[in-house]
Amino acid sequence: MVLFCAAAAVLLMLLVDLSVGSSSLTLSDCVQLLFAGPAAGGNRALIFWQIRCPMTFTCIGVGGCLALAGLEVQTITNNPLSSPYTLGISSGAGLGAALSIVTGFTILGTQWAGTVLMAFAFALFVTGAIYLLGKQKGMSAQTLVLSGIVMNFFFTALQQYLQYRASAEVAQIISNWSFGNLSRASWTSAAASIFILATGALLLASQSWKLTALNAGEERAHSLGIRVQRLKRFAFLVSAMLIAGGVGFIGTVGFVGLVSPHIARLLAGEDQRYLMPVSVLSGIFVMLAASTVSKLLTEGAMLPVGIVTSIVGVPFLFILLMREMR
Repeated sequence: MVLFCAAAAVLLMLLVDLSVGSSSLTLSDCVQLLFAGPAAGGNRALIFWQIRCPMTFTCIGVGGCLALAGLEVQTITNNPLSSPYTLGISSGAGLGAALSIVTGFTILGTQWAGTVLMAFAFALFVTGAIYLLGKQKGMSAQTLVLSGIVMNFFFTALQQYLQYRASAEVAQIISNWSFGNLSRASWTSAAASIFILATGALLLASQSWKLTALNAGEERAHSLGIRVQRLKRFAFLVSAMLIAGGVGFIGTVGFVGLVSPHIARLLAGEDQRYLMPVSVLSGIFVMLAASTVSKLLTEGAMLPVGIVTSIVGVPFLFILLMREMR
């Protein structure tokens, strides 16, 4: 029932996001254009299928990737304050993507593929560092968050240095990218991010009962015959792939990976069989809502969606910190 209601809420938010924008398209117009398909002629169909749909479906892929990665990072570190953003993983992926933009790194002549690969490599490096830190005795939740903040500042500083040394044109690309800008979305980014989300979800779903046991504690997982360190490495690797898929196309989007898993836990509990899909749907809903708000706040333009998610996420993180201190 919860899964059905969450899916219905996402579908409604999807239609709302498609109908909001500088062009005068109503909700009924969007539904008609959806059923008419890309072959429908006219300016309205062009705006709908070539501008709005790529943005909206990119939100689906990016929001789902970040939410699922955030859930598993929290599960592995046993820390409710962990997320790709607060642990500096998104910043590391951002540095990799910025390096790709500056150097013009491509794969098979494709810029976005090179950007995603570099983002994945740096995300993997940061997750590996966090994994090694987490293995140290006495590594508390607060220490992990502080380590993530240090990494966040470090990789952000390196990205700003690259931006400072780059040409004006490249620096502008990095600047727009670092805000989490949906104006760069395309059908390529939508298809690729959704594919990465589907791949990561299938891989993690195969280990859902083990991750549920891990969430109850490492000792309990060991008693059930689960190879905990191997499971953590696997989940970290998949999470890095998901973060790269979320960050590599539209840029850094903060706090989606922190907020969405907590919303999902309130709705679905701790069983990962239900928690995973509800987390994905929560992340998609948050991204679509942020996209809608970003279009409403600026007339004739679109505010970078990363700004909106950060404005919402900062007070949420503050509330979580206060709760943990109690």
